[in-house]
Amino acid sequence: MIIDSITIIGGYNKKDEKEPVEKIDINRGEIFGVVGATGSGKSSLIGDIEQLSQADTFSKRKILVNGEEPSYEDRTNPRKKMVAQLSQNMNFLADMSVGDFLSLHAKCRGASDKCVNAVINLANTLTGEPIKKDHELTILSGGQSRALMVADVAIISDSPIVLIDEIENAGIRKHDALKVLSGHGKIVMVVTHDPVLALMTDRRVVMKNGGMDKVVGTSEAEKSLSKKLNKIDEFMLSLRDKVRHGEVIEDVEMGDIGL
Repeated sequence: MIIDSITIIGGYNKKDEKEPVEKIDINRGEIFGVVGATGSGKSSLIGDIEQLSQADTFSKRKILVNGEEPSYEDRTNPRKKMVAQLSQNMNFLADMSVGDFLSLHAKCRGASDKCVNAVINLANTLTGEPIKKDHELTILSGGQSRALMVADVAIISDSPIVLIDEIENAGIRKHDALKVLSGHGKIVMVVTHDPVLALMTDRRVVMKNGGMDKVVGTSEAEKSLSKKLNKIDEFMLSLRDKVRHGEVIEDVEMGDIGL
């Protein structure tokens, strides 16, 4: 099933008041942000989307797919799962190699084994720590794990909606990760406190008191600022790699950032 859009129809906030935002349409290839203070309802919103809720959750929101209510099978059949979620904390428990894991996932999804190398190559553009096919899953760092799953979702998974929860803590190239996912025709929703990510989205919904308070369109000035902030972020990643490799960092020149 090709999903061109999802629609969030507002319900009620924690005060049992109608949400100020009555409806949001999110289109294929769009990067959409979810921002707000801790406890503002961000997790509740993405939970409703993951469940394709039909006014049957605490918020009473409804999620439409291509303008229509999803069927019961669309909501419950794991083979038809429309939503892939990359959670904040991700650790592999399977005692197998990266190559074996990707081959198994490709087989389950009916994809070619040729995807394995493509996923690893893409993952290695997102993290400074190289991932190899014979690496054991359980020894991967948080950054490697997140990069591998971003690449896996982009290439192997056919879930058209991707929910990302606080990718800022993963130690990967965030701009590139989001571009990879949206470039593969997926609807990408990012829950974030990070201004780098928030300002690179096309739009963002601001959560307050458990409800959708307002939708903010990202201006050209904000997108330009996001690129500058991303350079700082990339510079921090490069410093992290130097520290990991035992280099001594005695001074930092702002000109090194390239701003």
